[in-house]
Amino acid sequence: MAGQTSKPLPLSPHISIYRWRLTMLASIMHRASGVLLILGVPLALWLLLTMAHGHIGYFYGLTWMRSTYGMMILWLVSTALCYHTCNGIRFLLLDIGYTDSREMMKLSAKIVLAITVVFAVLLAVWL
Repeated sequence: MAGQTSKPLPLSPHISIYRWRLTMLASIMHRASGVLLILGVPLALWLLLTMAHGHIGYFYGLTWMRSTYGMMILWLVSTALCYHTCNGIRFLLLDIGYTDSREMMKLSAKIVLAITVVFAVLLAVWL
């Protein structure tokens, strides 16, 4: 072992030295969608409370939801919820050992991304 020469390990690894893999991207997107949900759920609760305070609040909430910004935020939060739920189920399956192989991990990440893209497109058409 003393005679072997190998590539020295970096002392402070940065994100730029890693080769990006789909499973890494899925994990980072899971965290980002969680942050988006933390911001979006209180907004949705505020909107529901506003709409529950009579016809003026209902009209205000409905007007805000039908605006361009309201529809974009609704689409973003709904897509994040879909992705976070599907990827959370994927992580649960990983935890119980259902998808042990690398191929299954890649396949499950592709399936989650495909489901999310289909959902996002259908939601965009519906809105």
